Amino acid sequence: MSGIPELSRPHKAAVPFIFVTICLDIVALGLIIPVTPALIADFVGDVSAAGYWVGLFGSLWGVMQFISSPIVGALSDRFGRRPIVLLSNFGLGFDYLLMAMAPGLGWLLLGRLINGITSASISTAYAYISDVTQPENRAKYFGMMGAAFGLGFVLGPLLGGVLGDVDPRLPFYVAAGLSLLNFCYGLFVLPESLPPENRKPFSLRTANPLGALAFLSRNADVLRLSLINLTVNFAHQVLPTTFVLYAALRFGWGPKEVGWTLAAVGVCSAIVQAGLTGRVVRAIGEKKAMLVGLSFGVIGFLGYGLAPTWQAYVLFIPLMSLWGLTGPAAQALMTSKVAPQEQGTLQGANMSLMSAAGIFAPLTFGAVFAVASTHGPVTAGAPFVLAAAILGIALLIAAGVKAAIRHSGNGAPPSGPVH
Repeated sequence: MSGIPELSRPHKAAVPFIFVTICLDIVALGLIIPVTPALIADFVGDVSAAGYWVGLFGSLWGVMQFISSPIVGALSDRFGRRPIVLLSNFGLGFDYLLMAMAPGLGWLLLGRLINGITSASISTAYAYISDVTQPENRAKYFGMMGAAFGLGFVLGPLLGGVLGDVDPRLPFYVAAGLSLLNFCYGLFVLPESLPPENRKPFSLRTANPLGALAFLSRNADVLRLSLINLTVNFAHQVLPTTFVLYAALRFGWGPKEVGWTLAAVGVCSAIVQAGLTGRVVRAIGEKKAMLVGLSFGVIGFLGYGLAPTWQAYVLFIPLMSLWGLTGPAAQALMTSKVAPQEQGTLQGANMSLMSAAGIFAPLTFGAVFAVASTHGPVTAGAPFVLAAAILGIALLIAAGVKAAIRHSGNGAPPSGPVH
């Protein structure tokens, strides 16, 4: 690998641009997390019934991601990453405005459906990073992207909780402003990462959920890693689906307390993904890092569900943050097994499969919470225990994944920058 730079020179500065783009997207998303379940509860008039509706909202959002992600990924391979990211940010801005002005549950649901489409371009940001990095360095940079998520969830829910105390619709207006600001930022400073010679024609054969699954199935390890991402995302859905309602019932928390807690989660996640991921992967490799991350995820979810007090719950946040090792390691392993001109298709297909979890997981966790919460606050943690069991399945799948391939030009996909 000597003589090949870690990042192609024209795009070295683009990584911070993508970092900021993702961060602003997640800040906007995080702004509405503390208030959306409460707004739904106001519309339906009951916290337990809101559990079903929150689950339905999440599932339908997942349906839109499931359908649109392969299309977005294929479009980014055809037209480049930049226009897809810009159109997404523009659409998100107007979508948040729609939800801010929603007069009833139906309009709020419509906004959530549109959000599922316009949010699908996050996979394009990951394809952007794959365009400009070598496979052996991708875990580090994917960790930075994870840190952008973490930072976004520090600022977003914290600000959303404070603004939600003023008016539950105010966070939606601020989210709209941030998304449109992000569009303007990218319009002027984000370069294209995929040159015309590395693009491929748009094909409906892969730009659909079934075609995406067929694409992932071409390589056994890619399929295993995709199934890990599927189960991980399924387990993760317990947090946006039930945390706000669980915290209100179990600990008596409101939007402000939820915001501060999610901010603490974001800080810990950012430390792990930006500060530890690269070091851990260099020390033990991608596969072992993935296994360690999944193990801490199991421990963390059990702690969340069984914590008798809010103080005990908070103590498990740093342990749970080590779960953040899983995603960057799995992404690095996966992208090392796919050619440069298919990175967008890979990320779109992977996002589509992950979104399948988003269809069923919110309904599952919402229903479990609705039933468990009727027996009192103590049993309301049942969804988190279920999430821990699901991560146990991911651990079993991960045991069969081969270690990372270090490409050396012997017929494997190119490892260096593609331009």
